[in-house]
Amino acid sequence: MTTGKGLSPRGTGTGGRARATGHESSARDSSLVARATGKGLWARTPPWAVDGGLVLLAAVDAWVNLLDATRLAVAPAAVACAALAFRRRFPFVVFLLTLPASVMVDIVVAPIAALFTLAERSRDRRLLVGCAVLFALAASTPWPPADLSSHDRTWTLIYFVYTLGTAAAPVLLGQLVQARGDLSRRLVEIEEAREQERLLHSQAVLARERAQLAREMHDVVSHQVSLIAVQAGALQVAAKDSGFQEGARTIRSLSVDTLDELRHMVTLLRASGGRATELTPQPTLADLHKLVSTSGIEAELTGELPSDIPTPAQRAIYRTVQEALTNVRKHAPGATATILLDSDGGHFGVTVTNTSPTRPSLPLPGSYQGLVGLRERAELLHGTFESGPTVEGGYRVTLRIPAHAD
Repeated sequence: MTTGKGLSPRGTGTGGRARATGHESSARDSSLVARATGKGLWARTPPWAVDGGLVLLAAVDAWVNLLDATRLAVAPAAVACAALAFRRRFPFVVFLLTLPASVMVDIVVAPIAALFTLAERSRDRRLLVGCAVLFALAASTPWPPADLSSHDRTWTLIYFVYTLGTAAAPVLLGQLVQARGDLSRRLVEIEEAREQERLLHSQAVLARERAQLAREMHDVVSHQVSLIAVQAGALQVAAKDSGFQEGARTIRSLSVDTLDELRHMVTLLRASGGRATELTPQPTLADLHKLVSTSGIEAELTGELPSDIPTPAQRAIYRTVQEALTNVRKHAPGATATILLDSDGGHFGVTVTNTSPTRPSLPLPGSYQGLVGLRERAELLHGTFESGPTVEGGYRVTLRIPAHAD
């Protein structure tokens, strides 16, 4: 009977090493299962800490088994333990470095961990089968080599089969972890595809709604405004009084401008339902003078603003003046208005103030959403919007926007 790393401790009575290998392999496999499923501390432990703990565990396993081994086995065992620190980058090389120690010493942790890492990262199943067989051959080969009796050869073959079954556990577990990772990535891809599909569906719904709105604007609003323009043109021709002619001309001019904006809006709504479509054409501060001169009321534009004001802020100022002048026409006939543009370095804005009406206002339909919309514009630009009556019986609207707004 051969002694040393020999057959006695792992042959007679099923072998002490066989039992030790079974217990330690089961414990190691349980640890690998916990890591693969991401439960407990494994999900929160950094990789370097896991590798460091694994090297330490492998060193303890080797130290226990080196007590009865020769000095020649110390170097391969040390290399096998230290190589585990690089198992994530070079799994196959690390596994090969554990084989000499498996021949000379009854170590378990280092080769099992290397075999698991290789199975987790490799898709070549023939390579994995070959590595499992190599580990079983290395672990079942007696050390030091000697002539084996028929009894020793029988137990060697039995231990080879047992070790091959043990090697199958980390291989299968590594493949399971790999499949789990593939499945997780596939689920992420499916979720991204579903999100893209939901986005495309919402854009399609938005496009249909915009197309319907465009039809309504074209069929109803454009038709009514066209009639107003035609009637105003006829009134301008037929009127004898210059005041009536000027009023009719203003109505016709405003109607034509409104139709032009409606055409642009209808074209925009029909073109796309995407989120990035720009609402063109968009007014700027350069259009304020035309807005005031064609408002149909006596209004004065004073002050000035820097030319480098962001476009959204210019748009908000323009819409504020437009809505204020519209409200003057609707609710304060005969009133005059003053538009003041001001800037103090940190903020800029506009104040529109009108006097009290000089004649009764006509009952006109309104949604009462104009001022609400102006307040929302101001909030989007981190500004403030205020409106309210004045002590003289008029009305004042004020918009203030920080200079850094964009």
